[in-house]
Amino acid sequence: MSRRRAALVAWSVAAVSAVGVWLLWRVFVDTVAGQQVERLAFDGARFGQTHLWSTAHGVLDVVSTWFIAAALAVSVVVALVRRRWELAVQVAVLVIGANGTTRLLKLVVLQRPHLQPGTGDNTLPSGHTTAAASVSAALLFVVPPRARPWVAGLGGAYTAATGVSTLIGRWHRPSDAVAATLVVLAWTAVACALSTYRRSAPTVTDQVPVVRTERGPSTYSVVLGVLLAGGVAAGAVGALLLVRTWSVRAATATRAAEVLAYAGGVSAVIAASALTFDAMLVLRRATGSLDGRS
Repeated sequence: MSRRRAALVAWSVAAVSAVGVWLLWRVFVDTVAGQQVERLAFDGARFGQTHLWSTAHGVLDVVSTWFIAAALAVSVVVALVRRRWELAVQVAVLVIGANGTTRLLKLVVLQRPHLQPGTGDNTLPSGHTTAAASVSAALLFVVPPRARPWVAGLGGAYTAATGVSTLIGRWHRPSDAVAATLVVLAWTAVACALSTYRRSAPTVTDQVPVVRTERGPSTYSVVLGVLLAGGVAAGAVGALLLVRTWSVRAATATRAAEVLAYAGGVSAVIAASALTFDAMLVLRRATGSLDGRS
C-alpha cells in the first residue's frame, strides 16, 4: 500500500469513527426513544449486580489519571528503547488526544436533554473505557510486530471488560462505552496517518524480499479472524436484542425487558471492543509496513 493510500484510509477511519460517536449521541442521548432503550439497559444491570460487582469494581479501580500517565510513560520508554522517537510522539498524540476528547465531549460539547425522568448529566463517552482502550492502543504501537496480535487481542478483551464493568456498576450506559471505543479508534487512525508522512531511508527489509517459511495461518491472521468473528457474533446478538428492546421500550418496564436490554448493551460493548481493535491491528500493520523497521 502506498503512503498516500494508507494516509487516506487512516483519515477515513478517523472521520467515520467521529461520525459514529455523533450518531450514537444523536440516537441514544438526544431522542426519547433512545433514552428509553438505554434506561431499560441501565435498570437491567441491577439483576445479578451483587455477585458481579466485586469483580467489576476491581477492574474499574485500576483506571485513574495516574494509571493513564504511567501507561503513557511506559509506552514512551519502550518506543525510545527501540530508538523510535516518532512512536513516542504518536502514542502521546493517541493517549492525550483520546482522553482529552472524551472529557471535552462529555463535559462541554455533548449535552443530555431531559427527555425522561431522572435523566441526569451527560455521560457519553465513557472515560474509563477510553482510558483502557487508549492504553492498549498505545502498547499496540510500541511493541515489536510479532507481539502486536497478542496486544490487540488482550487489549480488546481488557477494553470490553472495562466497558462491561461500567455497565455492571451502573456508571454508564451502553452507548457511552461504545462511543469511547470509537473515540480511541479515531485517534489511533490519526496517529497511523501521521506516520505516513515520515519518509524513512530504504532498509534491507525494503530491498530484499522476505521468504516466509511458516506453515499454516500466522498469529496475525488468527487473532484478526477471532476478533472479527467475535465482534460480528456479539454485534448480531446485540442488534437483535436492540431491535426487540426498541419495540417494547414504551411499554411498562418488566424484568424480562430490562434484562433483554442489558444483555443487548453488553453484547454491543463486546462487539465494539473486538471490532475496533481488529481495525487498529490492520491500520497499525498497514502503516507500519511503510517503515522498514515497523
